[in-house]
Parts: sequence; C-alpha cells; structure tokens
Amino acid sequence: MQLDWESLVKRYVYNAAKTPYFTAAARLTRAQARSELFLYTLFLVVLMGTIGIAALSPRLPHGGAIGVSIYAFAVAIAAVMLGFTRRVAAAAFCATAPAAALMYFALYGFQPALGFGDRIVLVVIVLLWLRYAWRTLQIVRAYPGLEDPEAGR
Repeated sequence: MQLDWESLVKRYVYNAAKTPYFTAAARLTRAQARSELFLYTLFLVVLMGTIGIAALSPRLPHGGAIGVSIYAFAVAIAAVMLGFTRRVAAAAFCATAPAAALMYFALYGFQPALGFGDRIVLVVIVLLWLRYAWRTLQIVRAYPGLEDPEAGR
C-alpha cells in the first residue's frame, strides 16, 4: 500500500477552496479568510500556551523570568480575540510574536544543546512566521470588503 502524499498535502495543508495561501489577501473570499484566520489562531493559541507554560521553567536561557510567560499568554489571548472579532489591533499584537521571538534569541540566546544548523533552521522558521503574520494582518484589514458568496444564497 502506497500513500498518495500529494492528495494528503492538498487535503490537510493546502486546499485551494479553503486556504489558498498564495492568493493575495484582497482576492480571498470571506470563507477563505475565516478558514485561514482560524488555522492561524489555532496555531498561535497552542504555540503560545505551550511557550507560556514552558517559560516558567528556570532551566531556559531567560532563567524563569515571568515576563516571558505573561507575554506568551497575552499573545494567546489576543489570538483568541483575533479569531472571534477579526480586529486589526488583535492581529497587530499577534504579529509582534515572531519579532519578540527574534528579540528573545538576540537577548538570551538559544538552548546550549542546539547546534549551529538547528539555530539557523529555528531563525528561518521564525522569519517565515513573521512574513505570515504580516499576511494575517493584511487579511484582517481587507476582511470587511471581501466578497461573501454565502450571503447571496
């Protein structure tokens, strides 16, 4: 039995009808924008909740500073607000998370066990996240003017 990777990726990662990641924000429909924002919100809540809990550990480079946890939980709350209200302010606050991660790396460094290649991969992932955070901000700004094909039914 052989897996059909192409159909799995199209089904779970990229679906032209629900999440066309390479379509300009202004050309999305409201349903597509809602779907994309839902996935981003879910990603942020899980990631920031996990970081907020893990950041309480004194073993991390920041030594258990409570500010890291407070910020992570604040971003998780803003992500929930973004999911429900689609407000620009919530999207803008959520967009600060990847920039804060880069600042964290600059101030506190990385885990000592990480190799050079691992650090590069981590920085590249955060830079891609920063780019996608900008896209979500564009989607939220364009959301009120997006076409809603379900409204015409």
